[in-house]
Amino acid sequence: MDSLPLWLLVVVFVAGAAVIWVAGIQLSKTTDVLDDRLRLGSALGGLIVLAVATNLPEIAITVSAGLSGSIEVAAGNILGGIALQTVVIAVLDLFGKRGKGVRPITYRAASLTLVLEAIVVVAVLAVVIAGSQLPGDLVIARLTPDVLLIAAIWVVGLLLVQRASKSLPWKESGRAPDASPHRAGHRTRAPQQPPMSTRKAAIVFTVSALATLVAGVVLEQAGDAASGQIGLSGVLFGATVLALATSLPEISTGLQAVKQGDDNLAMSDIFGGNAFLPVLFLVATLLSGKAVLPQANASDVYLTALAALLTLVYAVGLVFRPERRIAGMGIDSFVVVLLYLLGVAGLVAITLG
Repeated sequence: MDSLPLWLLVVVFVAGAAVIWVAGIQLSKTTDVLDDRLRLGSALGGLIVLAVATNLPEIAITVSAGLSGSIEVAAGNILGGIALQTVVIAVLDLFGKRGKGVRPITYRAASLTLVLEAIVVVAVLAVVIAGSQLPGDLVIARLTPDVLLIAAIWVVGLLLVQRASKSLPWKESGRAPDASPHRAGHRTRAPQQPPMSTRKAAIVFTVSALATLVAGVVLEQAGDAASGQIGLSGVLFGATVLALATSLPEISTGLQAVKQGDDNLAMSDIFGGNAFLPVLFLVATLLSGKAVLPQANASDVYLTALAALLTLVYAVGLVFRPERRIAGMGIDSFVVVLLYLLGVAGLVAITLG
């Protein structure tokens, strides 16, 4: 795509983003139906299916970048995507439910299960930072110990979240008073009425998944070519424009979830996806045969720290449950937006420097 003019690359990029938006909505609908019909529900299998489904754009981009050797774009998209998808919670807080007397999303969705999910995200990001300091030749059977540890933490985190969603040795099983009445989990849509048949759901899911995979590859290639023509670094592009495009499924399904009153489920979907994204470094390592994290530059480590900081802000918000709103959102969401904007400014300084 390097030979295409810039305007055509922009058109292709926007078209790919539109496909991801539409396909993401269909993936959410059909995943919900399949969870019900196959009796996965909030079990481990259901959590894995939805984590993969909602992150298909990132998977496609990681596979494409890993095969082409563009590890910089893959790393920037994954780590920048975590930071930006955390900001999606602020978007849901601002636009999901408005009106007089409406409390912030962390007040409505508060539960210890969500705090646990946020801790899992921070734990995974801590391993990413530690892995960036390992020697680059520590590769055995096309794998490195850091990506294996990330995958292990993700699996253990899923098991803990699954157990916590059933019961916790706390009053009201760790649920806060006046919180959203829906049970914590990773589902973001109510079953459709009338219900879709299992066969139709499977077909729509498969087609939507393939469309998302193709669109993800197109986004990565068109975006990489466009960023090169305008002189934008791969890290900065992957952490901002590309991360925003691949976050469209979370935005669309999250807004719908909040409007339906599933506030805790919307936040759980964001945290669950953020914990899953670093697992893609294992895929990138397998495909490239190189130790990905030791090649991380200052921008990658910076984005990882930013994502952890934003996640901790929401973890604190879930504990203290602020009732005050600033600029239409909770205090914690307002702080997250400010920190992210400052973070992007710092990222620009790093890449230009």
